[in-house]
Amino acid sequence: MTHFGSENHTRMVTDALMAGWQRKASSSSTPAFNGLSPGQLATLLQVTAKTQSETKDKKMKPRPCRMDSDRFIPTRNNKQMEVASFLLTKEKEPVDTKKTSQSVPKQKAMSVLLNGYDINNVKILSIGGNSLQGFQNIKSKVHCSKKTTAAPTKRTRRIPSAPDRILDAPAVHNDFYLNVLEWSSQDMLTVGLHNTVYLWNATEGVTRLMNLERGEGYVSSLSWCKEGNYIAVGTSDSEVQLWDVERQKRLRILSGYRGGVGCLSWNDHVLSCGSKSGEIRHHDVRMADHHICTLTGHSQEVCGLQWSPDGRCLASGGGDGMVKVWPRVQQGSISNAQQSIHSWNLHQGSVKALAWCPWKPNILASGGGTSDCHIRLWNTSSSICIKSLDTQSQILSLVFAPNYNELVSAHGRSDNNVVIWQYPSLTKVKELIGHKERVLGMTLNPDRSTIATLGADETICLWKSFKMKPVKKTTMASSTLSLMRASIR
Repeated sequence: MTHFGSENHTRMVTDALMAGWQRKASSSSTPAFNGLSPGQLATLLQVTAKTQSETKDKKMKPRPCRMDSDRFIPTRNNKQMEVASFLLTKEKEPVDTKKTSQSVPKQKAMSVLLNGYDINNVKILSIGGNSLQGFQNIKSKVHCSKKTTAAPTKRTRRIPSAPDRILDAPAVHNDFYLNVLEWSSQDMLTVGLHNTVYLWNATEGVTRLMNLERGEGYVSSLSWCKEGNYIAVGTSDSEVQLWDVERQKRLRILSGYRGGVGCLSWNDHVLSCGSKSGEIRHHDVRMADHHICTLTGHSQEVCGLQWSPDGRCLASGGGDGMVKVWPRVQQGSISNAQQSIHSWNLHQGSVKALAWCPWKPNILASGGGTSDCHIRLWNTSSSICIKSLDTQSQILSLVFAPNYNELVSAHGRSDNNVVIWQYPSLTKVKELIGHKERVLGMTLNPDRSTIATLGADETICLWKSFKMKPVKKTTMASSTLSLMRASIR
C-alpha cells in the first residue's frame, strides 16, 4: 500500500477504510479531530463504530438462511459492498516503492480497529456461514429415504353396453312361471316358443326340434342333460317328453302330473320335475318304472328347481315364497315322505330365480318376485342368510358367472334389465339394457363368457360380458413354450 507520512495522508487512509456512515460522521466533526493524536483518533472511531453498529442492528435484523433449502443465498450488508468498492479502486492505484516496513503494522492496526479485520486479507465479496450445509442436509435426506415404488394401476374390465347379437323369438309366452331358455354343454341354445322348440348355434343357425300336436298345450319348461345329447321338454298339459337331439326323435313321455310342469333339472340320470300342484317328482330315465320319489313341501306351484353342482342337494322355490333344500335320493330307494334339509320363508313373493355357486357348492342364491324383489344368499352348511339386497325390481332369473366370480340377475317390472353384481358384496358392476319388456329367462354358454336373455318383447339378446382377457391365454402359451424349450435343452 502507499506510504503515508503525514496526518493528512493518515486521514485519507482512515476515510478510505471507513464505511459511508463513518466518513459522514467524521466529516461533520473534522474540526474537533484536528487536535487529536492518531491513538486518540482510533479510540474515538472505535467507540463511534460500536455505537452506530448497535443502532443499526436494532433497525435491521437479517433473515436467517434456511440450512435445509436446496440452495444458499448469502446475506450482504452495505459495509461489505463499500469495502469491496474500495478494494477494486485500490487495485488501480500505482504501487508506492517508498513504503517502509513500519507503515504495515500501523495500517493493519488501524484496519482492525476500524473494521474488525485486516483489509489486506479481505476478499472482494465474502459470505458468511457454511454454504454447503443445506446441500449436505438434502444429500443425507436423499440417501436415507426409502425407495418408494408406484402402486400398480388396476386395469378396469370393459363390459359392452349393447348385446353382441339379437335373435328373434316370436310367439313367446309372457308368463312369469315359464322356464323355456337353456344352453347345452355342446353349445346349443334352445328356446320354447309357444308349441315349438328351436335349436340355435353360431355355425348351423336355427333348427326346429319338435312341435307339440294340436291339443297338447304349449312348451312350459326345458332342461338339457349333462352330456348335451338329450333334452327334456315340459308342457302345460301335465307331461314331460324326452328327446334325442341328434336323431331328432322322441324317446319317451313321463306323465302323471296334476297341472303343467313349469321347471326341470337334471342330476346325472335322474330328472326332477316341478308342477303347478306343488309336487316335485324324481324320474330315473334308465328304468321302465321311472318314477322313484315325490317331494311334497310347497303349498303352491313349484316355479324354480336347481340341483347343486356336486349333485348332493336340490333347491326348490315356490309361489308360496318358500325356498327349500332337499337331499339327494339314494339309489334304489322309493319314498314319498322325504323331508327337506332346509326351509326358508324370508321371501315375501314367488321364488322362481335359483342359482348355485359353482366355486362354493354350499352357497345358494334366490330371487323374489314383484312383492319381494330381494336377492338372498344362503349358506346351506349353517342354514343362514349371509347377504340380502333389495333390487326394487321383479327377479325372474339368477346365474353365477365363474369367470369373474359375479352374480347376474334378470329383472322384470319395472326395470326390465340385466344387472351384474360382484360376489359376495353384491355391489353393482354393470347394468345391461336391451329389452323393452321384462326379461323372462337367462342362461350361460359353455365357456361361461356369454349370457343369453329372453325378453317378453320377443327377442333373445346375447351378451359377451364375461370374456376372459387374451393376455392370460398368451401368458399361458408363452409359459408352456418356455417349458418346452427348457425340456429340449
